[in-house]
Amino acid sequence: MWVPTLVMAALAGILVFVGYARGGGQHVVGLMNGLRMTGQVLPLLIFSFVAAGMVQVLVPRELLGKWIGQESGLRGILVGTLAGAIAPGGPYVSLPLAAGLLRAGAGVGTMVAFLTGWSLWAVGRLPMEIGLMGWRFALIRFASTFFFPPIAGFLAQMLFGSVKLT
Repeated sequence: MWVPTLVMAALAGILVFVGYARGGGQHVVGLMNGLRMTGQVLPLLIFSFVAAGMVQVLVPRELLGKWIGQESGLRGILVGTLAGAIAPGGPYVSLPLAAGLLRAGAGVGTMVAFLTGWSLWAVGRLPMEIGLMGWRFALIRFASTFFFPPIAGFLAQMLFGSVKLT
């Protein structure tokens, strides 16, 4: 986690410097916008990480293994796909949850299917998509991506299922 943190710190520092160099207080406005976003996102991040940590200790390994572990096979991949499709929120919710499940013993293929289902199917996003793009477009997009989450999970399981990630 240190490398991405250092990269983002350097990028933020460079952007603040550029804003300062341009004058007009752009760096102050940018910093205030960043603090405002932090205040909006921080509670969600904290609760997401708490939920991810609690999943790791509360869900019995046997149950997790049966439904979404390495040995769950196609059932686990389908469960991961559907869970990802209905998972609420953005990456601040889904990524910590997936990380917590992975650390608790979920299979690689299941978590790939979960994140792919979350990003491609996103049932919670459908009403806005239908409202903005129309139901035909939403149906075409959904039909075009329908098989990708299970296929991605299956490929990940076949290629990397034996890799220890935690």
